[in-house]
Amino acid sequence: MYRKIFLFIFLIFLINHCGFTPLYSNKSNNNFSITDLTMKGDRTINNYIKINLYQLLDNSNEKQFTINVDTKYNKVVLSKDKTAKISEYELSSTSVFEISSKNKLIKKITISEKKNMNNIEDKFEEQKEERIAKQNFAATTSRKLITELSILNDN
Repeated sequence: MYRKIFLFIFLIFLINHCGFTPLYSNKSNNNFSITDLTMKGDRTINNYIKINLYQLLDNSNEKQFTINVDTKYNKVVLSKDKTAKISEYELSSTSVFEISSKNKLIKKITISEKKNMNNIEDKFEEQKEERIAKQNFAATTSRKLITELSILNDN
């Protein structure tokens, strides 16, 4: 009995003190910030990207980036059934980021995302699925941008 209790306490102690910290847990992990974020293109995806990058919109860090974003969103018909009703769409998003620091263009990054979506008879549900896809596009794009900014910051 005492052996099980000791083993349990030892495992809890070991797990709590292993040094694990989440990558995006707080702003102190990132020693860079975004001073100006200019967006054009698809408003919905841009708003989601801005929400995801909100933690970096700060002027207190030493390394500061200015970012211009141009986002394009397309909904293309992939297939139709025998009655010429649309059965499948391809949703795609392309975001072009121009990253500059101290008024000098450092890098231009293009991030593309795609998803196939079946047609839904209920148009409200279809719009809901499309909105969720846009949120996912923005989240993935934001994570990739943060990774690129981290790499640029290390250089």
